[in-house]
Amino acid sequence: MLKDMRATLGLLTRFPVDPAPVTPDSAWAFPLAGLAVGAAAALVLWSAAALGLPPGPAAGLALAVMVIVTGALHEDGLADAADGFWGGRDRDRRLEIMRDSRVGSYGVLALALSLLLRWSALAALAASGGAVAALIAAAVLSRAAMLWPMSVLPHARADGLSRLAGRPGRRTLMLAALLALGLALAAVGVAALLLAPLLWLTAVAAARIARAKIGGQTGDVLGATQQLCEIAALLALAALAG
Repeated sequence: MLKDMRATLGLLTRFPVDPAPVTPDSAWAFPLAGLAVGAAAALVLWSAAALGLPPGPAAGLALAVMVIVTGALHEDGLADAADGFWGGRDRDRRLEIMRDSRVGSYGVLALALSLLLRWSALAALAASGGAVAALIAAAVLSRAAMLWPMSVLPHARADGLSRLAGRPGRRTLMLAALLALGLALAAVGVAALLLAPLLWLTAVAAARIARAKIGGQTGDVLGATQQLCEIAALLALAALAG
């Protein structure tokens, strides 16, 4: 278990951990990597609020922490997927665009919308006192949701981050889902029972789009899935709090 945790932390975050090989079976620990990211952001948001910062700046600092501790891994995936899916006319061109380090207009718009939606939801939650719990729930559930396209879609490339992580089996998928649900229940209570199906549907939609556009999944697809699910979770929690 410790080896799997080190592997997922090394893959999904920039936390200084001893390297461990990533295997398909280690993906059950994705929610624990989310817990680490969410807890770091929640601590900063709570500290900012305790120092008297308004909800807006506090939410911005929390977002900055999530970007820093993940190395913008998921944001990069969202931008690359947006550029490739809607900037290329066929599968090969889309995959070529997704591998290009340059960011196009679709990628910029996707990043801007992601940051705007997450910031506005977090600011609203911070004003109502629910942002700390929401950060943790969204972080763990969105990373568990990444396993859906990983498990149901073939690899679109013969190399890359997704190929390195492999394709988890049903047992690993269920273990990650139950772990994420338990952590989310502890954070936000029964609201987690509403978030879980919402995020599953979001992951299913992302997987279907990826299948239609490139015939499978890549690391960028997984990053985009995490971002979409995190947005959905925070918006849903903000709506419930309002």
